[in-house]
Amino acid sequence: MQDTTRTPAARKTLLKGILPINRAGALRDALAGISLASMDIPQVLGYARIAGMPAVTGLYTAFLPLVAFALFGASRHLVVAADSATATIFASKVSSMAAMGSPEYVALAGMVALQTATLLLLARLFKLGFLADFLSRTVLTGFLAGVGIQVSIAMFGDLFGMTVPYPSSRSLAQLAYVIGHLMHAHGPTLVLALAVSVAILGCKRFAPRLPMPLIAVIGSIAASKAFDFAAHGISVLGPVEGGLPSIRFPHVTWQQSLDLVPVAASCFVMIIAQSAAASRVFAQQYREDVDTNGDILGLAAANAAAAMTGTFVVNGSPTQTAMAERAGTRSQFGQLVFAAVVAVVLLFLSGYLRYLPHCVLAAIVFTIAIGLINVQSLRDIRAESPGEFALALITAAAVVMVGVEHGILLAVALSLLRHVRHSYHPHTMVLTPVAPGKPWQYMPTEAAAMTTPDLIVYRFGADLFYANDHFFASEVTKLVDTAPDELRHFVIDAGAITDLDYSAARTIGELVETLRTRGVVVIFGRVSRFLRNDMDRHGLTHVLGVSNMYDTLHEALAAVGVSPGAHEPNEL
Repeated sequence: MQDTTRTPAARKTLLKGILPINRAGALRDALAGISLASMDIPQVLGYARIAGMPAVTGLYTAFLPLVAFALFGASRHLVVAADSATATIFASKVSSMAAMGSPEYVALAGMVALQTATLLLLARLFKLGFLADFLSRTVLTGFLAGVGIQVSIAMFGDLFGMTVPYPSSRSLAQLAYVIGHLMHAHGPTLVLALAVSVAILGCKRFAPRLPMPLIAVIGSIAASKAFDFAAHGISVLGPVEGGLPSIRFPHVTWQQSLDLVPVAASCFVMIIAQSAAASRVFAQQYREDVDTNGDILGLAAANAAAAMTGTFVVNGSPTQTAMAERAGTRSQFGQLVFAAVVAVVLLFLSGYLRYLPHCVLAAIVFTIAIGLINVQSLRDIRAESPGEFALALITAAAVVMVGVEHGILLAVALSLLRHVRHSYHPHTMVLTPVAPGKPWQYMPTEAAAMTTPDLIVYRFGADLFYANDHFFASEVTKLVDTAPDELRHFVIDAGAITDLDYSAARTIGELVETLRTRGVVVIFGRVSRFLRNDMDRHGLTHVLGVSNMYDTLHEALAAVGVSPGAHEPNEL
C-alpha cells in the first residue's frame, strides 16, 4: 500500500476525506450517517460517563470535533469522537485534581484536549506519523483489555445502585468495595441494568444491525418519565444543558497545566496508535492510500475543537469506525450528517435526557468495555507466541493495578523492548551440507558447525549496533574456536545487515584483526550499498580490504575457491 505522506497530494489538507463524491455517494453516506447516529449517540453519552464529564459533553464530541476531522483529516472512514481508552486515560488523573463533572474538572479536561492537539500538531509538522508503528498490536491488545476491565469495574457502582468512594484509577479498591457491599445493592436498579446489558449483548450477537443501545436509551427515558424512576430510588441524570456548545478557552492554572502534560502525552500516544490502526485497516479494505500525517492534522484540529467547545479528548475510534463502515459510510460526508443529527438532538431533544437512568448508561458502557477485551485475539496470541501473550497480560495487569496513564507508557516501553530484544539476539545460521549431492542449507548456529573443512559461512539476522555487536563477536569467536585447524576462511553473509554503527564497526575491526593473527581471513558477502557506505565511513573497508567485500555471496564463495555447483543453496 502506498503511503502518500511523501507525495504532493499529501499537501492538500482540506476535504481529502470527502472528495471526490457524487450525488449517489452523497445520498448513500447521508442515510448511513443517520443510521450511525442512531447507534453512536448512546455510546458517546456512555463515554462521557467514563470520562466523568456532564452527559451533554459526550454529544459535543460528535459535533464540532467530528466536523473538524472531516474537513482536515485524510481518512475517508475514520470516526473521530469520544473514545473509552482516551476518556479513561485522562479521567484517571484528572479525577484526583477536581470533582468529576465540576466546572473545574471540565476546564481541566479541556486543557488536556488542547495540549493533546498541540502535540498532534507538532507531530504533523515534524511528520511523526511513523510513531504509530512503535506500539505493537500485541501490547495494544493487552492495553485495551486492561482498559476494558478497568472501565467494567468502574461501572459496578452505577450498575448496583451504590456510591463507590474510590476514583476510577483505583480499580482493585473499587472492586473490593462493591464485593463487600453487595448486600446493599439497589434491587430495581440492578434488574434494569441487567436487562439492558443482556438485551445489548444479545442483539450484538444475533441482530448486530439493530440499534439496541438507542432503543434502551429511548425506552428507559420514556419509562423513567412515566413511572418516575427517581422517586423509586433509581438515579437519573437530572437536568442536561441544551443548545449548541459555546466557544471558550479552558482556564486552568499554570501548575495544573504542567501536571496535565503527562496525561496529554499518554492520550497522544493512544490516539496515534488507535487512529493509525483503524484508518489503515479500512483503507486497505477499500484499496485506498494511507496518509497518516494527514490524519494527524485532522486529529489535531478535532482536539482543538473539543478543547474550545467545553468537551474532552477525542480519538479515532476503531469500534465506531467499524460501526460507520457497517452502516454504509464510504466518506466523511456520512460523519458530517452524523454531526448534523447531533446538532438536532442538542437543540431540540436534550431536555429528555434528564430522565435517563445512570444504570442504563452504565450498562451501555459496560457492554462497550467488555467489547474491548478481544478474547479471540488473546487466544491467537497465546497459541502463536506465548512470550507475546505474557507481554499482553503484563500490560493489561498494569492498566488495572497502576492505572491507564502508566499502562500506556508501559505498553510503548514493552513494544520497544520487544523490538530491541529481537535485534539484540537475532537468529544466526551457518551454511551447512546436509546430504551428499544436495544443496547446502542454512542451519541454526551450533558449536563446531562448518561449511567445508576450511570454510565457515555465517549469517547474522539483524543490523549490527552497540547492543548486539558483542553477541556477534562472541558467536563468531566460538565458531572459530571449535573449528578444526584447517579453517582458513570465515565468510559473513551480510544480507540482513543494512546498518552499522560506530561501536559495531570498532568491534568488527578488532575481531577481523584477531582472526587474521590466527590465520583466518574474514570476508563479507551480500554487502548492500547502505552497508558499504557505513563500512567506508567507519574505516572498516580499509581494515577488511576491498578484495574481501562482495556484492553477492556467490562472488564471496568463488573468492575462497568454492566453485558453482549443485551443492550451493538456491538463493545464491
